[in-house]
Amino acid sequence: MGRGRAKAKQTKVARELKYSSHHTDFDALQRELSNSSSEEGHQESDSYDDSPDDDYDDYRR
Repeated sequence: MGRGRAKAKQTKVARELKYSSHHTDFDALQRELSNSSSEEGHQESDSYDDSPDDDYDDYRR
């Protein structure tokens, strides 16, 4: 598929998202966000490592 067809499809999808009216279930969204934030907060603290001996610190300017 060429670049023109891909761009046309992206434009079509973007236009549909912009101008179509979708029903949003805010109660379900709130439940999902409140459940995931409590679970992610616990996992994030376990997997995050900010040790001073990071090899990539040498590449920062």
